[in-house]
Amino acid sequence: MSISNSTDFRVQEFIIFGFPGFQERENKNILFAIFLTAYLLILLGNLLILIIFAFDEGLHIPMYVLISSLAVVDIAISSTTVPKMLDVLSFDNSFISFGGCLTQMGFYLALVTTESFLLAVMAYDRYLAICNPLHYASLMNNSLVLKQIACCWTLGIIVGLILVGLALRLPFCGPNKVIHCFCDHSSVVRLACADIVINNYMGLTLAMTVLFIPLTYILFSYIKIITSVLKIKSAEGRLKAFSTCGTHLLIISVFFLAAAFVYISYRIPGTSADVRIMAAVLQNVTPPLMNPIIYCLRNKEIRGSLVKTFRRSRILPNTRSFTF
Repeated sequence: MSISNSTDFRVQEFIIFGFPGFQERENKNILFAIFLTAYLLILLGNLLILIIFAFDEGLHIPMYVLISSLAVVDIAISSTTVPKMLDVLSFDNSFISFGGCLTQMGFYLALVTTESFLLAVMAYDRYLAICNPLHYASLMNNSLVLKQIACCWTLGIIVGLILVGLALRLPFCGPNKVIHCFCDHSSVVRLACADIVINNYMGLTLAMTVLFIPLTYILFSYIKIITSVLKIKSAEGRLKAFSTCGTHLLIISVFFLAAAFVYISYRIPGTSADVRIMAAVLQNVTPPLMNPIIYCLRNKEIRGSLVKTFRRSRILPNTRSFTF
């Protein structure tokens, strides 16, 4: 087939292949059960955060505004990828339209970028609260936080539009099987019947920028936080602070390291597709699943607000002797 003829036909739909090594029905059923359970817990945990925030005006402060924004992004990321993944695993409905695929790709890129920078803003908020408590109120307020959140979303949208725009300029006239659980940028671009060097370099450059700039800032903030914590005289206080910082850094590491591995693995010959896809899925599922526990349910103020909310709804008895 000549080059001119090859570009006359444009792929109308893609096939989401899923995990190459887990194509048996039994394996798909197991994965379906795991991801469905995780998705329902993600929705439950993060919606609970938003409900508590909406009904408790005492939580309308910068830290909880950021946590609520993170909950919105977490719901959006998982809802962008997991439902189609479940569709593929349960009903073998692997087809997705060309437009639907690029739409999913764009939303995913925008949301992951937004979360990356949002985590950096949250680290800055914690840094100010712990290292500069006397000046926190003057340095951080709801108006400033909302502007920072808007900047995170703006950066996310810009990254999504750039990479989707570059993908749209490519001709897709041959293979249409996406070796992934969703329309990942690198997996889709590799199917183009044209030179993708620009797309690869731009994708890698933006990915490393989106990942390493926020991660570097987060690590810097937490180093400052840990240095400040070491000055706490109480051993119990230090242990509590380290426990909180440790869990925060653990989930942050899963998000950033999994994303970095996914992008880099495409450039490493022989990397298992199943391992790469699982890393991407863990990045989508683990932080949204754990963030409500780490940022909220371990927080005494949130737990107290949760009890109040349940009491107003008469889910819990209205008794002062009740403890959470």
